[in-house]
Amino acid sequence: MKPGARRGGRNLSLVVTAVIAVTLFGLASFFYEGFFSPRVAVNLLGDNAFLGIAAVGMTLVIFAGGIDLSVGAVVGFTSIFTATLVSGHGVHPALAWTLALILGAALGAGMGALIQVFRLPAFLITLAGMFLARGAGFWLNTESVAIAHPWYEALANFDLALGPVHLSATALLLLAVVVIGWGIGHHLRFGRTLLALGGSEQSALLMGLPVGPTKIAVYALNGACAALAGIVATLYTGSGNPSMGGGLELDAIAIVVMGGTLLAGGRGHVLGTLLGVFIFGTIQQGILFDGRLSSSWMRIVVGALLLAFILLQRALVRRR
Repeated sequence: MKPGARRGGRNLSLVVTAVIAVTLFGLASFFYEGFFSPRVAVNLLGDNAFLGIAAVGMTLVIFAGGIDLSVGAVVGFTSIFTATLVSGHGVHPALAWTLALILGAALGAGMGALIQVFRLPAFLITLAGMFLARGAGFWLNTESVAIAHPWYEALANFDLALGPVHLSATALLLLAVVVIGWGIGHHLRFGRTLLALGGSEQSALLMGLPVGPTKIAVYALNGACAALAGIVATLYTGSGNPSMGGGLELDAIAIVVMGGTLLAGGRGHVLGTLLGVFIFGTIQQGILFDGRLSSSWMRIVVGALLLAFILLQRALVRRR
């Protein structure tokens, strides 16, 4: 595929995602009084910040044609690991967060190394990583652990006022990760190598690109993003729970695909993932505003949108 065609397909997918996001928010605003407000729009990001952060890391992995099923379990492990250190052993949150990020990156790098060195399917290796992380979380503690620390209280109450918009700490962290992911994925050689890998690993090897190190590095980066998502989850809930993040990896993949990233790899956009989070949050919040629909409707709508995006991607690939 020519670079111009690749960019054209990426931009078209991004535009379609943006149109769907605006349309859904507009429909919810029309049907539910009070939905159309800056506060609701910002809360969509803040309430789904840990999911969005995990989705940004997943986006980069999918750029390279990979997949990671361990992110939800890493979120749960990181949350209980952080809560146990801070509340159970008096460790300062900064140190606990640093250790959690290191462990998440180490697990990701280990999975990436196994995938690359032994040519093993990413699906199976990350599935094993999922069981490992989830088991480690329950080994640390089987119950939820509340976190009481001045840092957590300060961050939970933090509010950045920008006119009528008030950004919470979790929303700011999500936006920061999106900006960093956008820079890495679209403005660094590393990101271009990821897209080349997703397009054709054999071609990337023939071009002399560092396929092995890049693949290991992107899984390490994704592991760090999942660990950060777990940390943000503790800020949002004020506790750690080993069962947290169950099924989050599937939600993250759905958000990435709804954001216009090709599931087979080679094309996508990090900003589309942010729009995917907005779509996901709009559906979730709309159901809460309605009050008559069960949470299962959110899965139904997300599933329908996901199918529509997959069919659209297929049509775009055939067209080019």
